[in-house]
Amino acid sequence: MEKVSAQKLVDKMVMDSEGTEMGILHNVVVDAGTGMLTELVVKPATELDTRRFRKEGNHIIMPFDSVKAIGDVIVVDSKKIRA
Repeated sequence: MEKVSAQKLVDKMVMDSEGTEMGILHNVVVDAGTGMLTELVVKPATELDTRRFRKEGNHIIMPFDSVKAIGDVIVVDSKKIRA
């Protein structure tokens, strides 16, 4: 498995598996006990309807296990991201 620095992930575009632009990755949340990444904190795209998402301030929260791929963009499984 390729290793990617969390710092390189910040400011990457987040898209769902259906090609919808979700927004820009703002931060990641880590479980201090296990060291495992648990959530993505995303600044939502202006046209995204955020009502179906868990929110924290002006950001939406997605479970890290929804990530399908990381490359030029972060692709998340559209079935796993909605609260």
